[in-house]
Amino acid sequence: MAVLEIVDLIKNYGQVPAVRGVSLRVEDGELLCILGPSGCGKSTSLRVVGGFEQADGGDVRLDGRSIILLPPNRRPTAMVFQKYTLWPHMRVFDNVAFGLRLRHLDKALIERKVGEALELVGLPQARRRYPNQLSGGEQQRIALARALVLEPGVLLLDEPLSNLDARLREEIKRIQRRVGITSIFVTHDQEEALSVADRIAVMDQGRLAQVDTPEAVYDRPRTLFVADFIGRMNLLPATYLHAQNALRVGTALLPGPAAAPWPDGAALTVAIRPEDLHRVTLPGPTAFSGHVDVVMDLGHYRQIGLHVPPVTTLTMIVGKDDHPASGDAMSVAPVRYLIYAGQTSPPTQAVDTLATEASPPEEVRLDARGHATEALSERPARG
Repeated sequence: MAVLEIVDLIKNYGQVPAVRGVSLRVEDGELLCILGPSGCGKSTSLRVVGGFEQADGGDVRLDGRSIILLPPNRRPTAMVFQKYTLWPHMRVFDNVAFGLRLRHLDKALIERKVGEALELVGLPQARRRYPNQLSGGEQQRIALARALVLEPGVLLLDEPLSNLDARLREEIKRIQRRVGITSIFVTHDQEEALSVADRIAVMDQGRLAQVDTPEAVYDRPRTLFVADFIGRMNLLPATYLHAQNALRVGTALLPGPAAAPWPDGAALTVAIRPEDLHRVTLPGPTAFSGHVDVVMDLGHYRQIGLHVPPVTTLTMIVGKDDHPASGDAMSVAPVRYLIYAGQTSPPTQAVDTLATEASPPEEVRLDARGHATEALSERPARG
């Protein structure tokens, strides 16, 4: 069993706060991703857990025991760095065996463990090669093998897939599942996090914005920052009309949720995923009408930029069998949207850095006639 707890972690660089009161619990065998833009504190948090940075406050515990005062070589953790740091003068076998030899293990045992680690990462034939004879992805695999061969309680990965082909993401997850090791990896790549992680911790400005499953983070972002950062999202200013329980969004009138909590005239933000916009032939009150501005063919689907005065340019997704052209008139209507109050759009750190400081969004789903069929408040984010 290896349960990792990060408790009220604080790290400053001089007067600049890098990590501000972060608390996370990573369950045994779980793969947790810390996701966020550059400078959000994700790599700093990971380095504190590994002992490569000293915390200014808080604790790091493994199975209930504090490891915050232990040096890196005495912590039951192993780090895979983004730049892999392989010894260039050593063959692959010796790179992977290095930590085992420091533990003075039997030669036969080292031979067996290194062989198993290289087999695990799919490079048993590379044992006699030097790092400069490997591709970047292969070097990253060797760095992973070097960490796994030590059988750490927790595996820490800094941008683990930065030099690997996207097709190998499943392979990395398979390795983690097979070993069953508790793991944390940091990345700024949303697709990487969504496809690999069991849970995602989204960070902004040194604080946690949301901690939840990939599905929940994508479908029900807790704050406007998360909504804007994860995937593509159309963020539209709206005004609440109490008498009609509706939201005025440009020329469209969208139904509000049941028991809407806002006063008349409240300034809100409506968030619509591109895939939740559908073409309509007979525009109703919930429709946005405009002209196609740009069409991007992305292989298995097309992405449309629809200029909708006076609102904005909406991004939507259509299938390969749909062939809109620049300049075409088009009307679209949402089938699902989230409504945020008390936050600004575009989001700023002043209002929605912490999920607990923002009101959760309301969710509305519409049927084919544009009538609300479901209105749900987002459940509190888990952390």
